Amino acid sequence: MPLEPLSQKEIEDRLAELPGWSLDGDRIARSYRLPSHFAATAMVVHIAQVQEELDHHCDLTLGYNTISLTVNTHTVSAVTERDFALARRIEDLAPGHGAG
Repeated sequence: MPLEPLSQKEIEDRLAELPGWSLDGDRIARSYRLPSHFAATAMVVHIAQVQEELDHHCDLTLGYNTISLTVNTHTVSAVTERDFALARRIEDLAPGHGAG
């Protein structure tokens, strides 16, 4: 089944369910602040595990105690339901790492 880009309305509706996430061009984006560099690094590893499980990968940047992510479906250069599935999983794991 081919992945279809979501409409602007669909993206806005899904973003309303993910506080902290926003639309950034053709991607959804979020930044997290964590209590330490070690916590941020551990969260990056956890995100990598989820990405492998879903076979869907985002761009992420690790700072001292921050993580910034941008997610889109590269094959269609747009936001799809797959991106929101990954974002939801990241949101679910974030509190366990002390992310805010």
